[in-house]
Amino acid sequence: MFRASILSLSILISRSVCGQQAPQSLADAELPSLLAIYKDIHIHPELSGHEERTAALIVKELRAAGCQVTDHLGKYENPKLKGYGVVGVMKNGDGPIVLVRTDMDALPVEEQTGLPYASKAMANNDEGKEVHVMHACGHDAHIAAFIGTVRALAKLKDQWHGTIVFVAQPAEETGNGARALLKDGLYDRFGKPNFALGFHDKADLETGRIGVTEGYTSANVDSVDVTVRGVGGHGGYAYKTKDPIVFAAEMINNWQTIASRENNPLDPIVVTVGSIHGGTKHNIIPDEVKMQLTVRTYKAETRERVLAAIERIAKGIAAAGGVPPDRAPIISVSKNQFAPATYNNPELTTRLVAVWKKSLGNDNVKIVDPTMGGEDFSEYSLPDHSIPAVNFHFGAVEPAKIAEYRQEGKELPTLHSSKFAPVPEPTIRVGIIGMTSAVLDLMKK
Repeated sequence: MFRASILSLSILISRSVCGQQAPQSLADAELPSLLAIYKDIHIHPELSGHEERTAALIVKELRAAGCQVTDHLGKYENPKLKGYGVVGVMKNGDGPIVLVRTDMDALPVEEQTGLPYASKAMANNDEGKEVHVMHACGHDAHIAAFIGTVRALAKLKDQWHGTIVFVAQPAEETGNGARALLKDGLYDRFGKPNFALGFHDKADLETGRIGVTEGYTSANVDSVDVTVRGVGGHGGYAYKTKDPIVFAAEMINNWQTIASRENNPLDPIVVTVGSIHGGTKHNIIPDEVKMQLTVRTYKAETRERVLAAIERIAKGIAAAGGVPPDRAPIISVSKNQFAPATYNNPELTTRLVAVWKKSLGNDNVKIVDPTMGGEDFSEYSLPDHSIPAVNFHFGAVEPAKIAEYRQEGKELPTLHSSKFAPVPEPTIRVGIIGMTSAVLDLMKK
């Protein structure tokens, strides 16, 4: 009886000691302070390329955890943008280099969540217009989980070896932040990683769960500007004009046939016209109409074909309408706002799924469908995907809320919605556990 009691006590003590050194218990211990950081960032969001305050907070946290920190990183095509990228290097002997990335920027959205810590921030955008600013994509939760991961791995050095490169990236929402860091010598200065890891909260996944996709997980994102030129005139004498509004309407409808009639349905594409502007008055046919498109694809060859089809259809409709060659539509594809498709290395994904099932339980790890959303995390694996990379999701919504919305046939607030608000504690907790356990496995002694 005495021996049994001693044995039981020994097991309990052993479990307690092990628990103190597990990502789960470390995440729990850090949550109160991380929640305060999360709310502070949420109240003080900053637009893409303007993440000065957020970067300074991260610099402080990385240094406190023992990292060698370099800040003000990033070289943009736009010379007016300052680099607010931050890199913290944590070395622990010889071993692999693993990159761990968070994003920092917020969106020009007016928050309507009703939360006591809701953002009331205003800022001038790059065009000088004053706009509301909100963390409507959950980057504030990413930062809190990122800081929690840094703290946890600093306390778990007996379990890993090598070098971790913690990257706090600006300008994810505009698709040029990762590119700006790489252009500023990210890999030359801090080492080319053996693996790259990122995460993102998910607005339709239950808290406590991780979701991941093997292979393509998010799309190529292209921003296309189209100027449809015609010959303006009086609305009552339309036959004497070449109406660019009519041409634009035809183009919008015909662009949809790229997906329905020119593309293999098993190779997804999206062509969306997000903005159209033309004309000033009821009875005036304008000389031109301007449209802004977002184009989503996965494969490089599909991207090239779709972009070419957009231009071919636009110019064909204008020519068929009698527009002279010198007034043909102008199609411009933005190089600065392009984000390549994110590809999760299949072998690495399979390996990490096994890790997460151990740390969270089989039922809390889901294989989720790819999306046509964009994510410039893709840049870190390089164009040839030569660096194995995985960008995983963690749930941000209460299970009861998801069940309620499904039962009522309603759609949950999505990312970028003015009403999107992750449940902070469980969202941040799973982000920490997921990232910390992944790094530990890739760098285990």
